Amino acid sequence: MKVAVLPNLDKRGSKELVQKLGIFLKENNIDPLLPDSICCTGYTSMPEDEIFDTADIIVTIGGDGTIIRFAKIAAERDKPILGINAGRMGYLANIEQDEYEILKKLSTGDYIIENRMMLEIEVRDGGSTLGTYYALNDAVITGGFISRIIDVTASVSGDNISYRADGLVVATPTGSTAYSMSAGGPIIDPGMDCVCITPICSFALASKPIILSGNNEIVFKANSRKKIDIYLTVDGRRTANIKPQTEVIIKKSSRVVKLIRLNDRSFYKTLAVKFFDQGGVIRERKPLGKNPANNQ
Repeated sequence: MKVAVLPNLDKRGSKELVQKLGIFLKENNIDPLLPDSICCTGYTSMPEDEIFDTADIIVTIGGDGTIIRFAKIAAERDKPILGINAGRMGYLANIEQDEYEILKKLSTGDYIIENRMMLEIEVRDGGSTLGTYYALNDAVITGGFISRIIDVTASVSGDNISYRADGLVVATPTGSTAYSMSAGGPIIDPGMDCVCITPICSFALASKPIILSGNNEIVFKANSRKKIDIYLTVDGRRTANIKPQTEVIIKKSSRVVKLIRLNDRSFYKTLAVKFFDQGGVIRERKPLGKNPANNQ
């Protein structure tokens, strides 16, 4: 088995972990691969664009941004991916750095693969396609670098929904715990097949998030009465300028991200720990002891 290790070396502890993993994976009969831009003994070195074709499994070391970046490439090549958290939140990561020895399960196949829905975003202007993009988290339409109200129309099956807001977040269930949640959107089970449209600071108090079936194709058009620039951002990266005649077509992608889960840390357990517990440290709940103070 060949496992590619793709680290973000700017994250804490990632350099040390790369060195440990090279030794550990070989001890467990796994051939570790590393991009040739990174120097470390114990690995088979090759160009990053070749790693995805050669590896059976992708392992990232970093935060959620690192996982999202490589997960989209892995999805294109139909390869499963596992994240080791070296960031602040690491919500998409399945294990922490001190849990790396659990990676020996990769050689025995003792793990679960969770399929995560992606979005396909096509930008059209005058009947021509300007670009096609893929999102694991979300696509965001906003006005300028400083928040300004824009008018956005979402067309679903020929029916229009109009918004006046600082922008819109169009999120997958995975992305529901990112920007969409910060804008007031709901948390969605990642196993669901749906899309959530969440307005950002809507001008109308009655404007609320809407959850649509993943089977829908949604066409967005946006303009500004103050003629400000409008941008499309996909998974945090600005991808296109939106003009009044531009159409942004968003639908469920045929690609899926295959996230590996090595432990019993479910979506709901991760949610409870990362978002509702202080500190964001994974820990097991212990039953209350027989302390008389607990019986009051």
